[in-house]
Amino acid sequence: MELTDFDAERPRLTAIVVRILGSEADADDVLQEAWLRLSRTDAIDDLPAWLTTVVTRLCLDHLRRRRTRSVVESMVPDGHAPTDPEGDTLLAEATGDAMQIVLDALAPAERVAFVLHDVFGYPFDEVGAVMGRSSTAVRQLASRARRKVQGVPEPAALQVARAQSQRVVDAFLTAARGGELDTLLSLLAPDAVMRADLVGQTMGSESAYMGAAAVAARFNGTRGAAPVTIDGELGAAWIQAGSTKVAFVFHLNEAGLVHEVELIADPDVVATMEIVRVRAKSRD
Repeated sequence: MELTDFDAERPRLTAIVVRILGSEADADDVLQEAWLRLSRTDAIDDLPAWLTTVVTRLCLDHLRRRRTRSVVESMVPDGHAPTDPEGDTLLAEATGDAMQIVLDALAPAERVAFVLHDVFGYPFDEVGAVMGRSSTAVRQLASRARRKVQGVPEPAALQVARAQSQRVVDAFLTAARGGELDTLLSLLAPDAVMRADLVGQTMGSESAYMGAAAVAARFNGTRGAAPVTIDGELGAAWIQAGSTKVAFVFHLNEAGLVHEVELIADPDVVATMEIVRVRAKSRD
């Protein structure tokens, strides 16, 4: 791959990374790593999309591991104005140290979903492809981030829905471990689907399990998945030697039934997720 190909994308990539990380120095490090990965990769069909994915996941990993953050000097570099008016307004309302405080309150995945969608105007399906998540997941992440940036508390109705969602997922995981097929079916929407990423498929999973019966059969008797929170939401994960190998993210429909399950095994994606094991005593 020619250096000129990367240079042509550098201004756009720089704008994305600076907005996510809030530091030009950190942005330089991310872009250098992206260039090294590009130099070792051949036959890229869509270079802009490939580079966007690489730098975004590098940013996610950087945020996840970051312990001390530098003060944001400027969230909007000269010559690279946001393309989304709403995102522009939100960033203009809180800059410098104030914006730093707001951004630090966001989980890494929330932060990236917000920047890519609200600031740069990427559609949710494209953000999902970049982050290795479903469009449903990134829509929820961006929505939570937007409320935090705007300083709007979570509506009471959403708080109730979140609590109900956690109860349903907890009941689903308990039924799965106990081999309670009828209970699993009662907690699944008729058109429920579970989709596995490419790494999950290499581990033996089907690409998709369509319908409540197929999803229930896939989980029935599953004992290896431990309850965890994933980016603040209750889910499940297979954990070996303290390392998450597979994450299961649940999405419910308006009726309070499990409608979609993401099986994520790509280590680059798993590394960007905030996964915390839920101890039994905290679930009583």
